[in-house]
Amino acid sequence: MDNKPAPMDLPTPNKLVEEEDDDSMLNHKKLGGIKTMPFILANEICDRFASSGFHSNMITYLTQELNMPLVQASNTLTNFGGTASFTPLIGALIADSFAGRFWTITVGSIIYELGLVSITLSAVLPSLRPPPCPTQQNCQEASTFQLWILYISLLLTSLGTGGIRPCVVTFAADQFGSDKMITGRSKKWNFFNWYYFSMGLATLTALTVVVYVQENVGWGWGLGIPTIAMIVSIIAFVIGSPLYKKIEPGGSPLIRLAQVIVAAFKKRKETAPENPKLLYQNKELDAAISLHGRLVHTDQYKWLDKAAVVTESESVSSNPPNLWRLVTVHRVEELKTIIRMLPIWAAGILLVTSSSHLHSFVIQQARTMDRHLSKSFEIPPASLSIFGILTTLSGLVLYERLFVPLARRFTGHPSGVTCLQRMGIGFVINIVATIVSSFIEIKRKSVAAHHNLLDDPKAIVPISVFWLVPQFCLHGIAEVFMSVGHLEFLYDQSPESMRSTAAALYWTAISMGNYIGTLLVSLVHKYTGENSNWLPDRNLNRGKLEYYYWLVSGIQVLNLIYYIICAYLYTYKPLEEVTEEEEEDGEFNGKKISEKGVELTVNETA
Repeated sequence: MDNKPAPMDLPTPNKLVEEEDDDSMLNHKKLGGIKTMPFILANEICDRFASSGFHSNMITYLTQELNMPLVQASNTLTNFGGTASFTPLIGALIADSFAGRFWTITVGSIIYELGLVSITLSAVLPSLRPPPCPTQQNCQEASTFQLWILYISLLLTSLGTGGIRPCVVTFAADQFGSDKMITGRSKKWNFFNWYYFSMGLATLTALTVVVYVQENVGWGWGLGIPTIAMIVSIIAFVIGSPLYKKIEPGGSPLIRLAQVIVAAFKKRKETAPENPKLLYQNKELDAAISLHGRLVHTDQYKWLDKAAVVTESESVSSNPPNLWRLVTVHRVEELKTIIRMLPIWAAGILLVTSSSHLHSFVIQQARTMDRHLSKSFEIPPASLSIFGILTTLSGLVLYERLFVPLARRFTGHPSGVTCLQRMGIGFVINIVATIVSSFIEIKRKSVAAHHNLLDDPKAIVPISVFWLVPQFCLHGIAEVFMSVGHLEFLYDQSPESMRSTAAALYWTAISMGNYIGTLLVSLVHKYTGENSNWLPDRNLNRGKLEYYYWLVSGIQVLNLIYYIICAYLYTYKPLEEVTEEEEEDGEFNGKKISEKGVELTVNETA
């Protein structure tokens, strides 16, 4: 008896392909989601723990262990901080162009680990450090070779950071798929608040545990612990690899932007049609770079629309066409979106300039103050940052639970305030924090003068270090508004295929701010004279640090005025948004949505 299945039961080749595609789609949908968060956040928490433990007290290592003058040490850290904030732009381009976010994070983490290993060795081996100088007078500074070991270590960590910073937050957001799940339109807790909260916990732990070990046990263990933490972070991230949703890179975003500019220039004599529907569109071509909806036409920068004008000599039947002569509306709008974002992004540069050296200077202030909690226990100077971190952590919770519901009653906005309004509030609070810093420095020096301690750089001024706490708390509140709002703005308003690049813009602003901050400090140090220098190398008591605080406060006020003008003129991006149900049904009843609440329905068939 023939047991073979009837011919009608045999799957056809086409059916097999369809079934394989269906299985592939099902598997793709099973990837990502909340189950990936323990691995991604474990990686980022360990990474942040390592970087915070490494950088937070580095000014002490340079001035106390390598005997570097204060301004040179502060400039060194700020310059490498600027480099570490610029390399994310390179890492983002690599991730978005060809490598993908997973491999960029992995390789970046390994390079960062090499930097930590090398600086840990320099802390362990006495030959890589100058002789101790407890008096901080007539000290032998580090040799050229010893400084090169330091510079190579800082350079490796800066390069590694370039692969981690722009990709982790966007890679984590990729796991959720829909922008609604990310920006909080359908969730009670904004993803970026979760991210910042987790990073705050890691930083808090580093500032208490690692800094205490550095100050009381030794720099070998103090730098060794972050090195071990970074190894754990790499292992945790790689273990979760089978669960991740890995979005394929959509090609170099810079090339796409260049294609729009070149095509618009070549057609500069053409006339763009009044009806934007006549401009070139190709859903198939844009599919890989518009997974959650296409950007729709806007009336700004209309001269760029010429790149999407179809001339009589061009054939749109070829797929794709010559993209250096003809591009889609979506690609034109990508460039428009970036152009619109740049003025808001630039406002963050001077903010960083104003605050780039504050951490280093405050640590030096704290070192001259009474830090005793009891007769036998002193707070390490760098650990004072925990008050800012605690304020940020509690502020994030209060922001979501109290501020957002209260603000929503007045504004009607789902998030209480827009991300631009959130950033503006942060700017104002940051100015107040800097002004408070100047008055506290005046108070510290008046106490030192009263006790005749102005000429003793190692003297402990009889004033409690807790006078510095208010400025840390104010900076922590500013972080809740400014930093989270800035990151959310760049993610939400950037084209989805350029989100790693947009996250890199966040760090690029920090980079440029750090470099300008170094220039500012160097100029202040050079031109304020030797006898009454605002920022002296050794004796802060004879400086005029409060004048520096007033200077940067003035810079921030001018920056705030610039920001308000830019925010008032900003136009949020409109997007045809695709829901998950519509993706499954194959029907696209998208909505053109903007952050201001403008909503227009667009009915199309996928």
